[in-house]
Amino acid sequence: MAGQMLFVDLTDGGIERRPVDRELLREYLGGRGINARLLWDLTQKGLDPLSPAAPLLFGTGALAGTFAPNSGRMTVTCKSPATGLYLKTNVGSHAAPELRFAGYEYLVFQGKAPHPVYLWIDDGEVTLRDARGLWGLDTRAADRRIKEELGDDQIRTILIGPAGENLVAFASIMASIYRAAGRGGSGAVMGSKNLKAIAVRGTGEVTVADPEGFTEVALAARRALRADEYCWTRSYEFGTAQGIIGANEGGTLPHRNFQDGRVADAYKLSGEYVSEKFAHPEACSACVFHCGRFARIRSGPYAGTYTAGPEYETLASLGSKCGTTDTAGVIKAGELCNILGMDTISAGSLVSFAMECYEYGLLSQKDANGLDLSWGNVESILVLLERMARREGLGDLLANGSRAAARTIGRGAEAFAVQAKGLEQSTVDVRGSMSYALAFALNPRGPDHLMTECLAEVGYTPEVRRLAEDITGTPKATDSLSPEGKPRMVAWHEEIYAVTDCLGICAFTDTWSYTRVNFENMAAMFAAATGIALSGDEARRIGERIITLERLFNLREGLTREELDVLPQRMVSEPSPTLHRGARTLTKEKLDGMLREYYVLREWDSESGVPSRETLARLGLDFAAEDVMGAR
Repeated sequence: MAGQMLFVDLTDGGIERRPVDRELLREYLGGRGINARLLWDLTQKGLDPLSPAAPLLFGTGALAGTFAPNSGRMTVTCKSPATGLYLKTNVGSHAAPELRFAGYEYLVFQGKAPHPVYLWIDDGEVTLRDARGLWGLDTRAADRRIKEELGDDQIRTILIGPAGENLVAFASIMASIYRAAGRGGSGAVMGSKNLKAIAVRGTGEVTVADPEGFTEVALAARRALRADEYCWTRSYEFGTAQGIIGANEGGTLPHRNFQDGRVADAYKLSGEYVSEKFAHPEACSACVFHCGRFARIRSGPYAGTYTAGPEYETLASLGSKCGTTDTAGVIKAGELCNILGMDTISAGSLVSFAMECYEYGLLSQKDANGLDLSWGNVESILVLLERMARREGLGDLLANGSRAAARTIGRGAEAFAVQAKGLEQSTVDVRGSMSYALAFALNPRGPDHLMTECLAEVGYTPEVRRLAEDITGTPKATDSLSPEGKPRMVAWHEEIYAVTDCLGICAFTDTWSYTRVNFENMAAMFAAATGIALSGDEARRIGERIITLERLFNLREGLTREELDVLPQRMVSEPSPTLHRGARTLTKEKLDGMLREYYVLREWDSESGVPSRETLARLGLDFAAEDVMGAR
């Protein structure tokens, strides 16, 4: 089952193949887990994320390339240029299975090439090729050029656009052009290494240790997901944007940079509207849900636009958060982010930050190089996205992220930067959800939902409500404004997310259908695939190990809990006018209480949030003790 690790030294062009260590697989499962351990081992405290010595890691899931449900994902791990902290980001498409078919599970890049290059993996033949002719091209043009050069339009590519080349702090790595490893700036790390792309052609197959047993458990999981009609039919029909209308009705759809949570014509951003007018379903490898979209605009000022998505986060970030419900304009903005190689969440956050600064006179039209940054001005949004990717004019300032931009602007601009630890918050308004507030504060990469999705709090079916109560031991688990049970809910979600990331399974698999894909059947699929016996409880414990190691990485940098476990200023100091009549639903005191309960649950120090030596020993993380304790 196990393939190889490919270590690439871009400085001297050295390429080394190593087998995947079975003990490492046993302790960390694959994907995200093994990446986390490699990043720990290969990164010294204080290392600049854009240094040639900083590693960039790609880890396919342990089940990628099989027919395990929704198992086509890959984890990208590095030190974030946006935060200076741990970064894990995850991407779908068909790139991870193609790597497995070529015989590789992990790619480890270090060093910096003397000029732009791309890595060409043609089954067992691996070479670095000159990419100077690709530098400056957007992702769509670069993908086309690579396929023409190699004479195969079925090749899978993983590449960066101009934003990555220009070291934009929120540059993404794009798989097959349209699927983004988006958060935290991994594209800038790739660009800093003069690595334009990875091109892969794999003609092999992924074998499993127990074909009969694997077929039985994987098919059972697929059938169970298909039987959950609420999940797969709505995701197929409307995609992730199915939640737009509900968020708007609940007052949590971010409007004008989180100034409020409701938009008058939100239906025009909804999955229902987008699917009716612009988009059709599209799936990643082995997917049951088909929640992806592919959109085309056939008429109007943006005719000819075509791109993947838009997803919920893109519609909210580039739409309502910037004060517009111009669906076609938002799709055009999403296309720009995809081909320029920028995370749509952070890109939309930077635009809305600039618009609020403009509203309050902290930025003038002259500062914006002639742009009118009034709320909802779609043409200005599109121009500003281009300028951020290419670091032109005001775009150069914003390309550093909202934390750095606010510090430069000053005069109170920090209040408009809805970020923590240097990462812009995704579009969940945590003032309306205590579980998300806690999860966002704890997230090692910053405040977003893609490390821990807490939809059990919503309890949208009786089945899920019962599970939420079972996990937490309290009927208040689905009361979004109650802190009761939230630490246990967050811990459970963190662990199951870690396991899905390790296996390469889409997080929506367990997020949307908790009782159908769980620790037990994921452990059974892993065991049948690898021949490594694993129980559900052991899988959960490995999830806990990974979460703790990711925290240790940030603690080794010398940060305290007051610096690590925080939320954006707006979330804890300003009530939302559309939530519960403007009441203060979230306070620092309420957050601190949940944090202390969470620390105790994790067996970390209740005040500092530092895992004890005993906890590290229990989790097999003794190797990290001296580095972390010495950093305190």
